[in-house]
Amino acid sequence: MMVPVLFYNNDDLSRVFSRTQLDNSDFNESVKKIVDDVKARKDEALFEYAKKFDKQDLNKDTVLVSKEEIKKAYSMVDAELIASIKLAKKNILAYHRKQTSKFKNSFFESGTNRKSTLGWIYRPLNRVGLYVPGGKASYPSTVLMTSLPAIAAGVEEVIVCTPNIMNPLVLVACHECGIKKIYKVGGAQAIAAMAYGTESIEKVDLIAGPGNVFVTLAKKMVYGNVAIDMIAGPSEILVIADGSADPTLVAADMLSQAEHDELAASILVTTSKSMAIQVQAEIERQVELLERKDIISKSLQNNGAIIVVDDIDTAVAVANRVAPEHLEICTRDAKDVAMKIKNAGAIFVGPNSPEPLGDYMAGPSHVLPTSGSARYSSVLSVDTFMKKISYIEYDKQDLQSIADNIIKIAESESLTAHANTIKLRKE
Repeated sequence: MMVPVLFYNNDDLSRVFSRTQLDNSDFNESVKKIVDDVKARKDEALFEYAKKFDKQDLNKDTVLVSKEEIKKAYSMVDAELIASIKLAKKNILAYHRKQTSKFKNSFFESGTNRKSTLGWIYRPLNRVGLYVPGGKASYPSTVLMTSLPAIAAGVEEVIVCTPNIMNPLVLVACHECGIKKIYKVGGAQAIAAMAYGTESIEKVDLIAGPGNVFVTLAKKMVYGNVAIDMIAGPSEILVIADGSADPTLVAADMLSQAEHDELAASILVTTSKSMAIQVQAEIERQVELLERKDIISKSLQNNGAIIVVDDIDTAVAVANRVAPEHLEICTRDAKDVAMKIKNAGAIFVGPNSPEPLGDYMAGPSHVLPTSGSARYSSVLSVDTFMKKISYIEYDKQDLQSIADNIIKIAESESLTAHANTIKLRKE
């Protein structure tokens, strides 16, 4: 396995720049059938799919995780690990509570006589549903990184759906975050249940959290009936490094992302050919020491790249074009370079800010835009769980002063009832 070294001016970089969401349309029909079935038959269909796909016999009395199951989960988790979860919770919650200061209702005088009022009012969503994958990708950090921004926003109720509750740390994380309703269902059927409601699971306003192809397609299908956080693709990291970087650490950071799955992308953009060669050699050495060697090797072969550029400005241009989920900057004057970045999910500045710091402990959510969507979308945050309501209050004199203008525009659109309601107030 050898990660190719490419030269910006001479080599074809289309593979790096053309990364997009995967085409999962082959699964559309089967996912739609599940979603429509749960929408129509509610709990009956939900429990049938739980038995079929997750080998669970559930009913309205057993679908919810019990206090006894939570207690058992705590007994199975090391005390130091629980302490780490508590510290991560503290950091994540503190970070997101800082964001709430900008969500202030605002009103200002308007109109010709300044007796009218315009403004906006912020309100948190009422109920949010979180999806936490089961099996190999069952991560307690997903619970922390999705629920705590919602809690900081003031969401009244947060529920979780997760299949096969075999990971006790997921239940511990839910309990530490104050989540009282954890449902033992997964897949497209869980997304449909949260989107449309069943006898056991109440309809939510927004669904957040990652999942497999069935979960992802189900989120796409129910969008509009509920909000969703984003459509997540394979994970990505792009590292900008100059000759001052440590090649051992750069290689380790690239490998840490490649171990997610074969579709993950790990890219280095460097101004130093010597750095490129050293990182390439370090990747070859370190990969042999890692448990997920096979996954990492396939990931790097399929989606890995080391790109040599002439200068930092070109490196920044490459990064902005890729719009990576995670962007590490390992250069001199790393803060200055960071300020030139326009497109990234999260920026990790300097040698002591590796990507796993953001995954677990720093504070910002690790739920980030992928597949180039950082060009137009943002990290999951308090903003995700807030809505903005316009406030309009005009007095009679101000309405009269612009009535004719409103009437003219309404009539130009053939909306005579719109015009009429203004005419009545004018008369």
